[in-house]
Order: sequence, then structure tokens, then C-alpha cells
Amino acid sequence: MKKSWIDKFNQPREKLVKVLDTNFADMKEGEVMLIATPRIIDEYINQVPKSYTVDVKTMRKDLALTHQAEVTCPVTTGIFLRIVAEVSYEKITKGEENPTPFWRVVDPQSKLANKLACGPSFIQEMRALEATQGK
Repeated sequence: MKKSWIDKFNQPREKLVKVLDTNFADMKEGEVMLIATPRIIDEYINQVPKSYTVDVKTMRKDLALTHQAEVTCPVTTGIFLRIVAEVSYEKITKGEENPTPFWRVVDPQSKLANKLACGPSFIQEMRALEATQGK
């Protein structure tokens, strides 16, 4: 049976900080890399103030600094960001309170936005709604 987004979010994971032994993506051999968890990404997004946005590269830099690393893995960050977004959107569709505001990090023009169940238009709508409600 396929795991739900909530199952994927709740899967026990520990962050990992390791030294890269080869160049990978935008990271260099010898750099200290963080592999975060969905919970770490969820906590980060929930700290982004209303009507503000943060791009994924900035989030990766912030997470690395917070967890004593130089870089954060872009691959796992993308996977975990999708998990967080899908869980949050499920909560929204069920009418649950205080969903994680993933639209503050997911760019509506990104490939990720097109993969999400909510689609890019939802992200744009939520950003516009927050902008009209003020900071």
C-alpha cells in the first residue's frame, strides 16, 4: 500500500550532517552538508512571517547555518518541502486550523508548484490573500 503524505511526514527521521566526499549539485567536495527532515522544514516555514516569502536557496542557507553545516542538500530539501506542502494542503482541504504556510517558500513558477495537488494558482491566491491582509 502506498504511503500517504502524512505517513511520509511522520516517518521517523534524524537530521544528518556530513562532509561531502564528492561535488554534488551546487555543493563542493569537503563542504559540511545538512540533510534535513520534513519536520525541520515545517518548523522553518512556520517561522516565515505572514505576507513574506523566502526562496528555497535562502531556506537552504538558513537551515545549514542553524544546524552547523555549510550547505543543505537540494534534493532532499525538495522532497521534504513537497511532503510538507502536501500535508498542509490536505489539512486545508479538511478544514483544519493552522496549516503550514508552504506558499511562503514554494514559488508558484517552480516545477514543484506544478507537481503539488494544489497547483500553482493556489499558491498565487494565498500569497495575494496574505498581501491584502497586510503584515
